[in-house]
Amino acid sequence: MLLDFEKPIAELESKLGDMKGLASDSDKEVQAAVKALEKKILDLKKETFENLTGWQRVQLSRHPDRPYTLDYIYEITTDFIELHGDRTVSDDKAMVGGLGTIDGQTFMLIGQQKGRNTKQRQLRNFGMANPEGYRKALRLMKMAEKFNKPIVTFIDTPGAFPGLEAEERGQGEAIARNLKEMFGLTVPVICIVIGEGASGGALGIAIGDRVLMLENSWYSVISPENCSTILWRTWDYKEQAAELLKLTAKDMHALKLVDGIIREPLGGAHTDVKWMAKEVKKVILEQTKELLKLTPQQRIEQRIDKFCSMGVVKE
Repeated sequence: MLLDFEKPIAELESKLGDMKGLASDSDKEVQAAVKALEKKILDLKKETFENLTGWQRVQLSRHPDRPYTLDYIYEITTDFIELHGDRTVSDDKAMVGGLGTIDGQTFMLIGQQKGRNTKQRQLRNFGMANPEGYRKALRLMKMAEKFNKPIVTFIDTPGAFPGLEAEERGQGEAIARNLKEMFGLTVPVICIVIGEGASGGALGIAIGDRVLMLENSWYSVISPENCSTILWRTWDYKEQAAELLKLTAKDMHALKLVDGIIREPLGGAHTDVKWMAKEVKKVILEQTKELLKLTPQQRIEQRIDKFCSMGVVKE
């Protein structure tokens, strides 16, 4: 799938393919033209992806080939065991979690999971968890705390499921309880926004010692489309809304709402999933090593102080 801003790059790459098909190893002029075009494509890619607008990054975060939670988990762990159910209602397929080993260390890995095709999207409810999904996540976090295992959460959701049945089963209460309980977890908690980070649906698994964002992810109280609908009564101003919301990783880091940015390969995480997973794995291990130097009480105090300082303005 090509996004609008990628079309000029795709046109040059198509031309490059034609030139390579016609070129012979002995034709020095054509070989020189091929190298010049390759450099032009690389320069155009760098210029394009280093200067993306907020809306363009939102589009990249939703790319159908972008790696999801389970893609990362299976790439970075050697023996992942998925755990199911909230022990109250059911097993929410939009929220996945379980134990996995990364370089000999066991982690509890939790995150929202989207689907690749229509059937999977229906099964996963487009990554929008019900209350039982958040209760399952909290159950797994408490299990990790009991056995003293660090927690990693992967955030990728357009929001918590807004259906009537979700409200009847206590969507707001489930998310609020997660926020409260995550502040007091005694084990290291690392939260990574890997795609969409919308509203309380994202925040319900995003209270951590370290909150990180992938370069082309976004994190906001509302999506650009819904913001546009509220302010202008139409989706037509979603691009302006994306800029005003300051939802990109760069914006969030500048506002001190996240602790760091994980870079992506040129073109986005979907262009090299294995490389992207290695970067995520490296960051998880580095941050865990740092957090384990602190006592549980120090981690809790720093976690609370960090979130309490957000939004404070001094004049």
